[in-house]
Amino acid sequence: MAKDTSSGIKIIALNKKVRRNFQVMETIEAGISLTGSEVKSLRAGQISFKDGYVKFDQGEAFLVDVHIAPYANAGYAQHEPERNRKLLLHKKEIARLMGKVEQKGLTVVPLKVYFKKGKIKVELALARGLKLHDQREELKQRAVKRDMDREMGGHF
Repeated sequence: MAKDTSSGIKIIALNKKVRRNFQVMETIEAGISLTGSEVKSLRAGQISFKDGYVKFDQGEAFLVDVHIAPYANAGYAQHEPERNRKLLLHKKEIARLMGKVEQKGLTVVPLKVYFKKGKIKVELALARGLKLHDQREELKQRAVKRDMDREMGGHF
């Protein structure tokens, strides 16, 4: 886990696929409703974003398809690893995100999970999915830049 000492943020996990598969429009911080064994598992860094996204249902936001591994010492109080977890957002924020998702065809995906002042927070991204040709173009540009940097590094 990385620690940003200046702001008291301790990063638990990053979703690296988001920047590759989506164009991030804006980010928003949200709390998340968890059970005790889920918190213990997150402290151990046991989270996988897979194809996680945010689903809206009856004016509430839920984090879906995010896997938090079972905590080994939980005993009978074990949690369901793939359950939908409620996001703690204001009604206005949920309404604004729902409107953008419905009108513009955007998606809300988790970027990272972290501790902030002892509370677990999720950074969400309002994003548009990249087309396959956009992803290929980005890979080509990255390869060209890497080759140029390698060539310039050898001549100093």
